[in-house]
Amino acid sequence: MKKCSIIGTIAVVGIGFLLASCSNKSIPDKATAVQDFDKNKYLGKWYEIARLDFKFEKGLNNTTAEYSIKDNGMIKVDNKGYDYKKNKWKESIGKAKFVGEENIAMLQVSFFGPFYAGYNVIAIDPDYKYALISGSSLDYLWILSRETTIPEDIKVDYLQKAKKIGFATNDLIWVQQNKLGYK
Repeated sequence: MKKCSIIGTIAVVGIGFLLASCSNKSIPDKATAVQDFDKNKYLGKWYEIARLDFKFEKGLNNTTAEYSIKDNGMIKVDNKGYDYKKNKWKESIGKAKFVGEENIAMLQVSFFGPFYAGYNVIAIDPDYKYALISGSSLDYLWILSRETTIPEDIKVDYLQKAKKIGFATNDLIWVQQNKLGYK
């Protein structure tokens, strides 16, 4: 009986640590989330201009992210991209929530149940047309635009900021946005 109780306690503590580690609330060292963030201005469709490639977006172009408010107040995240090898669209629906106050652009996003990852807006122009996004580590970085292109001066500025933080900007994938009949 004692053995089962100890194993049960260890299992519960282990699951707690696992869930705590999955609800990562961090931002890379040297990065700062945008202050005076306006959630409502951020909502809508964004085109992915560049990214540090990772498992879930490998082989995708024409990638977009669309943000809207759900009935429960959370943010709906609708990511789409075209898999040019399989010749088909892929879509992933998730949810996002603020880590703290809604005027600080530090969020958590989840596409898999209770497992959250960091999503931090670390630069945005005053008109909310261009954004620089980081995950919780230097492995995740995105440049987004309301259009399928981005002005050269904004691109250079965001690359300099990302490099200063420590991102491997030479490893960025520059996304093709060739109007394949966006969904």
